[in-house]
Amino acid sequence: MPNKIAAHVAEGKQYFPLASGAQDGWHKDGRATATCYCGAIQLSFPVEGPGFVGTFVCHCPDCHKFTASMFASNFTVLDEHLVHERGQDNFTIYKQKQTIVSGMNMSNYFCKTCGSLMYRIAEDYPGVSLLRIGTVDDFTLMETKLRPQLEQFTENRVSWVHEIEGARKAGRMGFEGASAKAKQAKV
Repeated sequence: MPNKIAAHVAEGKQYFPLASGAQDGWHKDGRATATCYCGAIQLSFPVEGPGFVGTFVCHCPDCHKFTASMFASNFTVLDEHLVHERGQDNFTIYKQKQTIVSGMNMSNYFCKTCGSLMYRIAEDYPGVSLLRIGTVDDFTLMETKLRPQLEQFTENRVSWVHEIEGARKAGRMGFEGASAKAKQAKV
């Protein structure tokens, strides 16, 4: 069976499958949207250039447990480039530091209606938001601009999950550049 996402990429077309309660996502002019499962919350963000920091998969124990999966697929943007299109009052925030490798607080922003995790803010990476690739509305971005460039905490990758071809590997934390980019943007 052919991969629908790859087929759309090959044809140069965007792909917005029915994947949430809202069907108004967009991708244009170097920006795109991410929407929660029920559609109450929608964010927009840059997919290139200023404000876009990078993409990564994390296999740390926190991400295993937190996502109820084997890894978390993430992308990072500078806070001043993240726009809350709707639903900012529909967030609930859970903050903790017990399972975070740095020992510093991680704030998690969920939709209080459907429970979708939209992004995280790490106290040790000021000025940067960590968004979830799976919340992005145009699925072609997952194969193109949001394809993970880094796999971190590979020491915790389960044996039946294969490495991401072409992505840089780090046994532990590998995304140190995020806070440096945030600081440069403020200068």
